[in-house]
Amino acid sequence: MLNIRNFSISRFSLWVALLSFLLYATTFWHDYTQDDAIVIYDNMYTTAGISGVKGLLTKDTFHGFFKEDGKDKLVKGGRYRPLTPIMFAIEHQFFGANPAVGHIINALLYALLVVLLYKTLLQLWYRSGDPRWQLYSIMAATVLFAVHPIHTEAVANIKGRDEIMALLCSLGALYMCIRYVDTGRRKDLVLASIIFFLGLLSKENTITYLAIIPLSIYLTRGRSWKKTIRPVLAVVLATVAFLMIRTAVLGLDFGGETYELMNNPFLKIEDGKYVALGMAEKYATILFTLGLYLKLLVFPHPLTHDYYPRHVDIMTFADWQVLLALVAHVLLLVAAAKTWRKSPIIAWSILYYFMTLSIVSNIVFPIGTNMSERFVFMPSVGFCLMIAYGLFKIGYERSRQGTLVLLAIVGIALAAKTVVRNQVWKDDFTLFTTDVKTSSQSAKVLNAAGGAMSTKAAIMKDGPERTALLQQATTYLEQAMQVHPNYANPALLLGNVNYYRNDYEGAIKAYERAINLNPGFSDAETNLAIAYRDAGRQAGEKENDIEKAIRYLLRSNTLSPTDLETSRLLGVAYGVAGKHADAAKYFEIVYKAEPENQTILRNLYQAHSAAGNTERAAELLVKLQG
Repeated sequence: MLNIRNFSISRFSLWVALLSFLLYATTFWHDYTQDDAIVIYDNMYTTAGISGVKGLLTKDTFHGFFKEDGKDKLVKGGRYRPLTPIMFAIEHQFFGANPAVGHIINALLYALLVVLLYKTLLQLWYRSGDPRWQLYSIMAATVLFAVHPIHTEAVANIKGRDEIMALLCSLGALYMCIRYVDTGRRKDLVLASIIFFLGLLSKENTITYLAIIPLSIYLTRGRSWKKTIRPVLAVVLATVAFLMIRTAVLGLDFGGETYELMNNPFLKIEDGKYVALGMAEKYATILFTLGLYLKLLVFPHPLTHDYYPRHVDIMTFADWQVLLALVAHVLLLVAAAKTWRKSPIIAWSILYYFMTLSIVSNIVFPIGTNMSERFVFMPSVGFCLMIAYGLFKIGYERSRQGTLVLLAIVGIALAAKTVVRNQVWKDDFTLFTTDVKTSSQSAKVLNAAGGAMSTKAAIMKDGPERTALLQQATTYLEQAMQVHPNYANPALLLGNVNYYRNDYEGAIKAYERAINLNPGFSDAETNLAIAYRDAGRQAGEKENDIEKAIRYLLRSNTLSPTDLETSRLLGVAYGVAGKHADAAKYFEIVYKAEPENQTILRNLYQAHSAAGNTERAAELLVKLQG
């Protein structure tokens, strides 16, 4: 017989903290993944350690990655989230580029968050005279939150710490505000303001607690808005301070409407160009994603890190899934209205869910993507409490044993899914090549999977496995370009794949397409020069087509005039073609950079001799004989 009647509140805190930590212990051996490059190992401020903190405080969060002004505003409105990058900088100062440290700290912070969630829910909703099942429902909600696999993106991905810290600080501010209402201690308000400010420095969705805090006080501490004034002023003060700093750093230029599909999912192609979706299409698509969030909270499978176009397709109100999502959300709002007085905990859970989801829903303002599992990290608190409370209220008195068994089964299943899903976050290759099977219509993950496969194949020896990897990479990259015809990056990566196959002309074609789609694409321009160079080498050495070799090499030289290997090959090609003066011209370039290179010296001497430049040839002969 399961019995938790005598299970103490403090002991539960220890056990749930341990459970939360151990669930993510398998990530301690994982590498950096996904957006970790932006804020950790490829960010010039973070990798500078403590000396980089000033840059993190005075620049857009993405500036340290892009390393030039302008590019950091690719995401509309910019990003000012310096707290977790500062944490990463401090870690780098003491531990270097060590992902294990980041994973361990994430797990510890997650365990702390789960304990704080439990303490906050107790403070809000449990009194000594309440029914025992109400305490159990709070415990159950905490466990559901701890084990829910939709949280893996926020915890298993080191960069996801901004989600953890935002919720940790938001709950901390709520906890202190409620404690102030109960005790009247002003220091609790000061702490609430400071903690809330730190939450805003972690991530902007902390601002939704400006609504959550007064709602919570109103529903749990008497239905009087007068009690909320001082706590609300405390967090408003913190918000004003944050917005002033953010504006000073980023300015008020939030950018215009972007017509790049990877930064605006609400686009479609008409007459070969991207145009904005109609109002009905846009909001039907948003409703579908909101329904998908609910589905994943109830049944978290399959999970993926990528919901970019067109994993979520363009929807219409004729689609049954959109209508079902609409009905579900209307019913939730009706339930909140009906339980406002009789079961305020249900009303609070539902309204908490809607309020915290609002800022990432694309309804308030565009966020640059359809959806992401990490976006429901904060809202899932309301979902878990609503489910747990409903389960115990309905089932505990009818079948105490059955309710506990059902909870145990669900908890074990969710925990198992979390452990399995964690393994997908091992490294970029595992993440991309796994999730592309789920998000098979996402241009972004198709591009990422193709790139990961081609990078791995590049360092492999020739053989069936390498051939298969390059073929699959080609398939994914071509699919990415079908989904998003104006996407330059898969064209660049397809050029790389063709280059690794020694198909230099195919590489040239792909690189040129990338440049046509994105003029000034420096990576594509650099790789194009190399492809022309090696295509010229192949034409001369294997095809015996000297004219073609010279044509390609000249094109490479135009793109990259400082490449010595191209100049050397031009010298050889012109020499074979009998154009010795031209051969001498290019050999001179190489010889100037490498005066100790005896092979080049000999070739230069022979070219000048054949061209009849006897004086220069004599000088070179002396050096050869010396």
